[in-house]
Amino acid sequence: MLYHASQTPDIEIIEPRISNHKKPLVYFSKKRENTLVYLSNAVQKHCRETGFSYDGIFTKWASYGFNKEGIFVLDEYYPNASRETYEGVEGYIYSAAEGECEPLSGIPFAFVSRDPVKTEGCEYVPNAYAALLQAAEEGKIIMNSYENNSPGKLEWINKTVREEYADPGITPEYKYFLECKFGL
Repeated sequence: MLYHASQTPDIEIIEPRISNHKKPLVYFSKKRENTLVYLSNAVQKHCRETGFSYDGIFTKWASYGFNKEGIFVLDEYYPNASRETYEGVEGYIYSAAEGECEPLSGIPFAFVSRDPVKTEGCEYVPNAYAALLQAAEEGKIIMNSYENNSPGKLEWINKTVREEYADPGITPEYKYFLECKFGL
């Protein structure tokens, strides 16, 4: 079984969408808990909550990865990032058969499809933050708070954010987000 997260209810067919990779794909994970972060996008949520108007495709905020054992790790790059991004956000975890999906190279447990995929089930998630905390408590994911970042990690975050901010191709909504969250 594969899992896909969305804030959209009643999806019967998951259609490919363009994400940061610039290709229309449907993304899945073999691990349900790995999809919880896709219930909210920090950039989009911040812009909507602060009234920043933007009609394009929102840049995806992706402060996560995997440890050596392949466990999903969610890092906070600014104070209270996880709570701000996921608290009170509701959504759905859809399940689908592997079928025509293929593994996504370099990302543990990830699969993609270039074609629409029929859903086989749906789980309502009333609060994405509570679901993330529960998954962390059960040892299925790791949540690293901002305060637990090492000085080296904080230096890397600062350097990376400044490089992204200086990119001439930065989109307006992402630039606004970085200005607000990182004081740029």
